[in-house]
Amino acid sequence: QVQLAESGGGLVQAGDSLRLSCVASGRTFTTNNLGWFRQAPGKEREFVAGTSRSGGKIRYDDSVKGRFTISSDNKNTVYLQMNSLKPEDTAVYYCGASPYIMGISNQSSRYYYWGSGTLVTVSS
Repeated sequence: QVQLAESGGGLVQAGDSLRLSCVASGRTFTTNNLGWFRQAPGKEREFVAGTSRSGGKIRYDDSVKGRFTISSDNKNTVYLQMNSLKPEDTAVYYCGASPYIMGISNQSSRYYYWGSGTLVTVSS
């Protein structure tokens, strides 16, 4: 089993920044990638960004390119730096861990382990 714990969410104004953290523990050697997804009320969970555990591969959704940066400490922590936040970024942000070896998947079904999420609210 792999346990994931997110932190860093909060209430901010449009244009502000936040940094989310996700710490993985347990059998982390069974996973290859860590990803951030988000889920807004009434919507499906959607991919935001993902990275290999080494940080050598990174992928972003087009909606956050140029504003969000994912990084890893090459161990068991992944960060999501979110700049120029918009009201439409409001969602619960989840960290997921995937054993997928063919690159960074944007499909939530390929992530077997999930944290409990951290709420990000961006006011206009």
